[in-house]
Amino acid sequence: MIEAQERNRKIIDEFRANDGKVGGRFEGRTLLLLHTKGAKSGRERINPLAYVKDGDRYVIIASKGGAPTSPSWYFNLLANPLVTVEVGNETFSAHATVAEEPERTRLYNKMVEKMPAFDDYRRKTTRQIPVIVLAPVN
Repeated sequence: MIEAQERNRKIIDEFRANDGKVGGRFEGRTLLLLHTKGAKSGRERINPLAYVKDGDRYVIIASKGGAPTSPSWYFNLLANPLVTVEVGNETFSAHATVAEEPERTRLYNKMVEKMPAFDDYRRKTTRQIPVIVLAPVN
C-alpha cells in the first residue's frame, strides 16, 4: 500500500509540474487527477487515472488492472459523488455517475480504442468493470 501511495505521489508531482503531462507508463496518455473523499475516513484522496472524453464529460474506468475487486477510489465516489478533477492545469468540480448499459459498453470500448490495455483488463476478471462518467458542474 505504501509503495502504491509513493508511486502515485510521484505521478501527481510530475503531473502538476508539467501541466498534466507525465512520462513512464502514462507517457502519451490522457491523464487526470481524481480527488475523492474517503468513504470511511472522510479524508481527501487523489488518484491519477487514464481518461477519455465523451463530449464535455470525462470517462474513467475502475479496472484496477483487471483485479477481482474494484479500486478504493471507486467506493469513495459512490459514497461521495461530488469530486474534484485536475486536467492539465485546470481544476473543476464534477459529479460522478456509474454508466449503465448500453452506454457502459460504448464508453469502455472508447477507452479500449485509445488504450488497448483496458481490453486485457476486462479479460483478466469475471467482474463487470465499472465505467464512471465525470460531468463538470458549475
